Amino acid sequence: MKLAVVLSCWFGCNLALAQAPNNTKASPKKEGKAPPSAQPNVAKKSAKSETPKRAVKAAEQPLAPEELSLAERVHVGHLPCELGASVQMTADTNSPGYFHLQGKGYKYRMKPVSTSTGAIRLEDEKAGAVWLQLANKSMLMDQKNGRRLADECAHPDQVAFANDMKVNPPPALIDVSNPATLVQR
Repeated sequence: MKLAVVLSCWFGCNLALAQAPNNTKASPKKEGKAPPSAQPNVAKKSAKSETPKRAVKAAEQPLAPEELSLAERVHVGHLPCELGASVQMTADTNSPGYFHLQGKGYKYRMKPVSTSTGAIRLEDEKAGAVWLQLANKSMLMDQKNGRRLADECAHPDQVAFANDMKVNPPPALIDVSNPATLVQR
């Protein structure tokens, strides 16, 4: 019973608001202005184009010091990838810590995200894109579709690190041939 009363009041209020005359707009003749069709469209277009930019900037949160520290280690420039693909990573000059990543058929605005592994991770949350930068390579993943867009992308510093790994391989995480590990068992 109470639900019926609440619903009828709610629908009644909405109906009354929908039928109420809108007095917020004055007629053009009373104010002495030209009709809207006679006004130039330039002012309308510039007002519309500025509004979304302001909304994006207002929604953008400044980065934490940890994220800015991560951003300083991101490799920028032209990065060749496997199978002849490549990406272009550039820093956003207007927003410190943000990056633009562009490749064949995609363009993302990336933001650094902290990780527990030490890998550098950049994300475009809206598009679902993730850039992972390791010591020896980088890769771009599309989380929404569950696939890699680019793999084995490498900055010259990463190429040098990968070559050094071939000459001086890192120790294995689980090495059963080492006598010290056999004694500890």
